[in-house]
Amino acid sequence: MDSEQLNRSNAPSAGSLPRPSHRSPNRTTQQQRNAIQRRQFRYESKILLLSLLSGLPALLIAVLLLWLGDYSVKVQLTAILFVSVCWLICAFALRERVVRPLQTISNLLAALHEEDFSVRARGASRDDALGELLIEVNALSETLREQKLSALEAATLLRSVIAEIEVAVFAFDNDERLRLINRAGERLLGQPIERMIGKRAEDLGLHDCLTIAEPRTINLNFPGAGPGGFGRWEARHGYFRSHGIQHHLLVLTDLSKALRDEERQAWQRLVRVLGHELNNTLAPIKSIAGSMRTLLDRKPRADDWEDDLSRGLDVISSRAESLIRFMKAYAQLARLPQPTKRDVNVKSLAERVAKIETRLPVIVNQGPEITIQADVDQLEQLLINLIRNAVDASLENGGKPVSLSWIKSNYLEFRIEDNGPGLSGTTNLFVPFFTTKPNGSGIGLVLSRQIAEAHGGNLILENRAEGGCVARLRLPI
Repeated sequence: MDSEQLNRSNAPSAGSLPRPSHRSPNRTTQQQRNAIQRRQFRYESKILLLSLLSGLPALLIAVLLLWLGDYSVKVQLTAILFVSVCWLICAFALRERVVRPLQTISNLLAALHEEDFSVRARGASRDDALGELLIEVNALSETLREQKLSALEAATLLRSVIAEIEVAVFAFDNDERLRLINRAGERLLGQPIERMIGKRAEDLGLHDCLTIAEPRTINLNFPGAGPGGFGRWEARHGYFRSHGIQHHLLVLTDLSKALRDEERQAWQRLVRVLGHELNNTLAPIKSIAGSMRTLLDRKPRADDWEDDLSRGLDVISSRAESLIRFMKAYAQLARLPQPTKRDVNVKSLAERVAKIETRLPVIVNQGPEITIQADVDQLEQLLINLIRNAVDASLENGGKPVSLSWIKSNYLEFRIEDNGPGLSGTTNLFVPFFTTKPNGSGIGLVLSRQIAEAHGGNLILENRAEGGCVARLRLPI
C-alpha cells in the first residue's frame, strides 16, 4: 500500500470559516531539525541495510558454491550477477513494503492535524495488522469530521442567536478593547461594527459596566437608546477565556420598555378597579338621591316620606363608609413599609396567631424548633390573613378545624390547610381588590404576598388532593 492509495471522499468542507493551521514552527527551529535528521541514520536506510544484511549470508554461500563448482567462468559470473540482482531487488522491495504504509499513515495523520478530514486510505481490510490500523485511522478521521461539523453548526447557531437577540452583547479583551459585538449592541451605540472593533471600553462609555461584580440596574445614556438616549439597563458582567487569554463579557438588557409596559398595565388595572368600585358606590347614591329629591318635591307628601328619606340617607351613609374603607385599604396596600427584622421564634409565633382566631379551632402541628430573622408584626398579619381565609373556607364546607404546621429544609415553610371547597381559579387570586367574599376588600392576599416577597420568600396557594386548599409560605432561613 503506497501514498497513491489515498483518495478524497465527499465529506463536507469546513465552510467559509478560515482553517486554523497548527504548523507554525519558526524557520530556525525547522532548519535545526533538518540538520539533525541529516546527521542521523534515517529509518529507511536502516530498513534497507537490515534487508541487505539478511540476504548477504545466502548470497555469499551461493557465490562460494558457484565458485567451487565445476562451471565455466562465464556461467559463474552470470549466476552471481543474477543472484545479486535478485538480492538487491528483494531488499529494496522489502524497504518499500515497510516504508510506504508508514508514509501513508503519516499523510493521514498530517491531514487530521491540518483538520482536513476528507482524506481516506483505500484498500484497508481486517485480514492483517496494517489493514486494521488503517481502518482505525479512517474511523478516527470520520469521528473528528462529525465532531467538527457539529461544532461548526453549534457555533453558527450561537452566532445567529447572538446576532438576532434584542440583548446587547459585548466582548472585550484583557486590555478592555472591543473584540465582539452583536447587532443590538451596534444599534445601541449608534455606530457601525467596523468603527467600534478595537476601541477601548472607556471610549464607548462602557468602562463602568466592566467593574460590576453582580447584576445591577443602572441608568445609561446611549445614542441608540431611544428618545433622549437615556434608559434603565440591567448590566451583567462576567469572564471567559479565548486562546488562553481572559476576556470580559458584558450583557446589557433594556429595562425601560418593559418597565413602561408594566407601569402602563398597572395604571390600567388600577383605573379599572377604582372605576369599578366608584361606580358601584356612586351609582346607588345618585339613584337614591334622585328618589329622595322626587319624594321631597311631591305635593302632598306621603305619610311615610320621613321613613323613606331616613332609609335613603342610611344607604348613602353605608355606601360612603364602604368607599372610605376601600380607600383606606388601598392606602394600606400602597404604603407597606420595609420590614424591620429581628429574631422571631417560629413556635411562639404559630401558637400566638392560632389563638387569635376564635370562630374555629386552629390545630398547631408542632414542627422543628427554629428562629428566623423577620418583621414580627408583618409576619403576624400575613399568617392571620391566611388563617382567616382558611377558616372562611372551612365554614362554607362544614366548619372543620384548620391546621397550621411548619417544616425546615433549605427554607422555612408554613402550611395552612383547610377543608373548604377549594380554589375555583387562581388567575385573579393576587389581583388587587378582587374578592369573591360579600364583605371582602380584595387586598388580603395581595398584602400577604407583598410581605412574603419583602422578606425574600414567596406565597403559594393550591388545592389539596383530598379536598380543601393549602397555603404555603416559604421564607429564607
